[in-house]
This record gives sequence, structure tokens and C-alpha cells, in this order.
Amino acid sequence: MRTYNNAAQLQAALGKLRREGQTIAFVPTMGNLHEGHLDLVRKARTLCDIVVVSIFVNPLQFGANEDLDAYPRTMAADKEKLFSEGAQVLYAPGVEDIYPEGMAAQTVVQVPDLGDTLCGSSRPGHFDGVTTVVNKLFNIVQPDVAAFGEKDFQQLSIVRKMVRDLCMPVKVVGVPTRRDEDGLAMSSRNGYLTGVEREIAPLLHETLNNCREAIACGFDNFLQLESHARMKLLQAGFEPDYFAIRDARTLRAVTEYSEEIAILAAARLGSTRLIDNVRLSLNPAEDWGMLADG
Repeated sequence: MRTYNNAAQLQAALGKLRREGQTIAFVPTMGNLHEGHLDLVRKARTLCDIVVVSIFVNPLQFGANEDLDAYPRTMAADKEKLFSEGAQVLYAPGVEDIYPEGMAAQTVVQVPDLGDTLCGSSRPGHFDGVTTVVNKLFNIVQPDVAAFGEKDFQQLSIVRKMVRDLCMPVKVVGVPTRRDEDGLAMSSRNGYLTGVEREIAPLLHETLNNCREAIACGFDNFLQLESHARMKLLQAGFEPDYFAIRDARTLRAVTEYSEEIAILAAARLGSTRLIDNVRLSLNPAEDWGMLADG
């Protein structure tokens, strides 16, 4: 595995591989890699000849009171894991490499509507930071395919829209969420949880699943389901940010034309902000009629 900190050197190496007919898959990360990240690498290996992984803790997507300084940085361990999984290239730039003129002078890429709701409401500017850095990384790496986890479903949706809107020649692939045995979605931030909080944390996924099962059984009062779920989380010790039932394609309210429902949640447990989601496919004609009749 070759490691590059400089964009020009990386591009020269990838250009040579591209001229030899090699295809390139890209996995952007912020490091502190766990099995969820490694699933992305494994998927990428099945799709292309060369797998490029980036590790960059992007300050542009962190708010003023968020955990940028405390975010875990484990480069040596990350390199070992990537080598073991067969990644051929690691790109690990510094902040000055990505934002040479500083972040205040950086051109920002903004995806409207999708980026304004859910996590976008509670973390203003977060998704602008995500789309800006992903755009820059795509332009540096110029991959054929890029793999993103489905745990952050809103982020995946926003990246896909950015790629469509800007006519970027990149295929964005979503990879299913990797979970611990008790259902908790793997996240670098799970390490912030205390022992007691870690025992409570799987209730977030359990609540999402219960909501999905209720909808699948015909319960169509979504406002009541959302309210009940938030109350259950509060009683367990969470501070819910949102619990929302949305159209999986638009992240807007579910309509009779929705083909898939996404149930998304974000909640704080102690100092840790957890996110998760589940989805439910619908037959727009038959299933909606079933829900409406329920």
C-alpha cells in the first residue's frame, strides 16, 4: 500500500494506473477505522482494480461547539487495517493541503433542500462542509466508483444528488450499515459512550425497527409514531434531535407516490450524538392503499 500526502503526487500515480486500463474505487473516511469502514473497502475491491482510501478529519464539516479536537485519530492502526484489507493507495492530506487558502476563502458546494433538513437543521453548515470536501476529493482522485455507508443515509442522499446535479462521472455505491451484535450501528463516536450509555445505546435501533414494523403492519399515523418514538427515547435517557418518517428518495413527507420509506433518527446519549436509520420498501399502489385503509 502506497501512502500519499500530496495531491499532485497522488494524481500522477493514479494517472499512470488509469492509462494502464485500471479502474479506481474510492472510499473517503475520517479515520479511526472500524468494521463498517472496512466493509466499504471490501465492497470497493469487488468493483474496481484499485482501491484508494482517504483519511482526512475535515474541519469544514464541524460546528463551533462540536468534537473536532477530540475526534479520534489513529493513523498507525488505520494503516494496518487498510493494508490487511488489500487497499492499494492511502491519501492522507493535511488541512493545508485541502484548504491552502484557509477555510474562510474556500469555495463552498451546497446542496439545497436535502441538506437543510434533519441533521442539516441541527448542524448548520455541516453538509456544506461534507459536499465541499467530497467534491474536492473526487476531483483529486477522479474515481470511477465511490463507496459510502448507509448509516448516514442523509449524507449518502446528498452526495448522490451532488453527483447528479454537477454531472460528475462517479458511480456512488451505498454499503449496508455494519452493526454490533446488539444492533448498535458502528461509529467512531461510539467510543465516547460510557459503560452504562453503551448498554442503553442499542435502543435507538430497536425503536427504529419497532416503528418500521408498525408501518409494515398498516399503522399510518406517522406523527403519532414519531411522537411515541421520541418519548420512548427520552424515557431511556436519550435527548432526541429528531425522529422522522420520510420518503427515502426525497427525504420529504411520505406521499402516495413514495416507493420507499426511510425512518431516520439522531439523538444524544450523554455527550455522544448517535444517528441511525432503517428503510421499508412500498408498492406505491397496493401498500399505500393498505396504509390508508389502516
